[in-house]
Amino acid sequence: MSEPSGPLKGLRVVDLTRVLAGPTCTQMLGDLGAEVIKIERPEAGDDTRGFAPPFMPNTRESAYFVGVNRNKKSITLDIAKPEAQAVVHRLLANADILVENFKVGALAKYGLGWEQLKGQYPGLIYCSITGFGQTGPYAPRPGYDALIQAMGGVMSLTGEPEGEPQKVGIPVADLFAGLYGTIGILAALRHKQATGEGQQIDIGMLDTHVAWLANQGMNYLATGENPPRLGNQHPNIVPYQVFPTADGYMVLSIGNDPTFERFCRNFALEHLLADERYATNAARVGNRALVTETLTAVTRTMPTDEWISKLEALKIGCGPINTLDRVFADPHVQAREMLVKMPHASGEEVTVVANPVKLSATPPDYRSAAPVLGQHTEEVLLSLGYSAAEIAALREQKLV
Repeated sequence: MSEPSGPLKGLRVVDLTRVLAGPTCTQMLGDLGAEVIKIERPEAGDDTRGFAPPFMPNTRESAYFVGVNRNKKSITLDIAKPEAQAVVHRLLANADILVENFKVGALAKYGLGWEQLKGQYPGLIYCSITGFGQTGPYAPRPGYDALIQAMGGVMSLTGEPEGEPQKVGIPVADLFAGLYGTIGILAALRHKQATGEGQQIDIGMLDTHVAWLANQGMNYLATGENPPRLGNQHPNIVPYQVFPTADGYMVLSIGNDPTFERFCRNFALEHLLADERYATNAARVGNRALVTETLTAVTRTMPTDEWISKLEALKIGCGPINTLDRVFADPHVQAREMLVKMPHASGEEVTVVANPVKLSATPPDYRSAAPVLGQHTEEVLLSLGYSAAEIAALREQKLV
C-alpha cells in the first residue's frame, strides 16, 4: 500500500463494519487519505466476501466486496475473546475514529460500546450506523435496505401508478446512510480540532431515508396528501419523464416554460402554445395525461440518437436510457475518469468505480484494492508492538 496523499492523511480509522452502509463510509474515509484498519471475523470475514457470484475475474473475491473495501487493511480478530479485545484497545490508543454497524448494544458485550470507550479515549469519534438509530422503539431491530426503502416511503413513490410498489434498483438506503456517516465524521473532526473532544455519531438508516424524501416529502407536508406513484414522471414538472422513440426510449426534461416554448417552436407544435392546457407548467401538471399523450405521438417519429442530437443542439434536457455497458463506455464518464484499475493481492488487476469527489489540491487516491481476508494482520500487529511469538500464539488460539 502506497502512502496516502488525501486531506485525511494521518488519521487512523478502526473499521468494525460489514456489508454496505458501514464499508461505504469507511471506504470514503480511506479514499480521502485516512488509514483504515478493517477488523474481520477469522475464517469468514465480512459477509459480502460470500455475496457471489460474480467474482472479480481470475480471483476468489466477490465483486460486491471489492466495490466498497479499497484503501483498507484487513486484519482478523475474534473480538468476542478478551485477548482480541486487547488488540482493539491498542489500536484505539492511537486512533481518531471508530466506525461500527453492529446491532444496538452488541459491542457493549465486548467492552467496545461508546459508553465504555468515551472515558478511556476522550478524543475518539465513534460513528454507529444501524437500521433505526440508537434510540426509539425500533432501535433493537435489524435494518435491511429493502425494508428501509419500504418503511421510509420511497417504495410507495416508486413504480407505475397501477403497479406494485418498487424498490430502487441499487441499495440506496445503505449507501445514503454510509455517506451521511462520512458527513457526520467530517463535522466531528472539525469539532475535535477546535476542542479536542470526540463524540458519538448516531446514524439510523430510516432517519437518512426520511431525510432524502426531498421534494416528495415537502409535497406531502404542504398538502397533507400522499403523493401518488407516477412511474417515470416528475411530480412537479411536466414534461419531465420517459418517452418512447422510434427505436427505444429517452428521457425528456423540460424544466420551465421558455424551454417548453422552444421545444414546441422547433418541432411543429406551435399550436400548443395557444392552448391554455399547455401554456404553463402548472397547467401541464394539471393535464399530465393529455400532455403525455400529445408528446408521445411526436417522440415516436424519430430514433433516440436523432432526438438526442437535435435536443442537445437546442439546449433542451434529454438523455438516452443507458444500460451499464453504455454507461461505462460513455465518453463523458471516461473523460471524468470514473473507472480505476488497481493491482490486487491475487496478482490480478481489478477495475473499480472511482470516487466521484473531485478535489483540486488533495484528490482521492487509490493506494490498494480491497484486501484479501487477513492480508495485513501481521503487519498491523507488529506495528502495535506484538512480537512474532505473540502473534503466533494468537494464531494458535484462533484469535486472529
